[in-house]
Amino acid sequence: MDVIGAYLDNFKNVMQKVADTQTENLRLGAQKLAEAALSGHNIFAFGCSHAGLLALELYYRTGGMALINPVRAPGLCLDIDPATMTSQMERLPEYGKVIVDNQPLGAGDVIIVHSVSGRNTVTVDVAMRAREKGAYVIALTSMETTQGLKSRHPSGKNLYEVSDLVLDNCGCMGDGSLNVPGVMEKVGPTSTAVGAAMLNAMVAQAVEMITAAGGVAPVFVSANLEGGDEHNKKMLAQYKDHIFYMGQI
Repeated sequence: MDVIGAYLDNFKNVMQKVADTQTENLRLGAQKLAEAALSGHNIFAFGCSHAGLLALELYYRTGGMALINPVRAPGLCLDIDPATMTSQMERLPEYGKVIVDNQPLGAGDVIIVHSVSGRNTVTVDVAMRAREKGAYVIALTSMETTQGLKSRHPSGKNLYEVSDLVLDNCGCMGDGSLNVPGVMEKVGPTSTAVGAAMLNAMVAQAVEMITAAGGVAPVFVSANLEGGDEHNKKMLAQYKDHIFYMGQI
């Protein structure tokens, strides 16, 4: 079996489904990002465990917007040891509210919340509390997966049910996309790669919208290119009031 070819074919099929079904919502999300940037509001991204990798993908990123702030909290990132703790931590009641309440997030801001299953308590609490504070919540999830699973949140709701805009990564139940002969479990997850492509496309569209509206898009360039460091320092200085990942500098 050509497993590499089969996986890449699966990936291409998922991406085509995304292009066919999610483009309109990606444009809506881009519009919200552009509006937040143009009106002096803040942008955040959140996820638990592997879902949090996309929050990291979006910030301080070559070709990305300087304004996107990752929301990181103890016990939810893969740098914790043992990594299995993340599965326990993301089910804790009320922790998501604590996380949001300790972020400079409010009315007019935008937060991207990523969860393939969308069922865990922390993720749902983050979305619900963000909306309570007046922020616009963009959910990235797998609709096939989340609609087939019962919520672990006391409300009985999954992420897509408590968000303003839902982006479907068009992945399959459980995320593994490929059957290998002789192996019971499916392999070849698509959510991270597809999700990164979707969110980067949305951010790129937002940059175009900001520029078309007469604004100056806060875009990072590679620090490995000549002049990159200088450019990025200017971006960080210009938008410092909306960037919260630089510590006390």
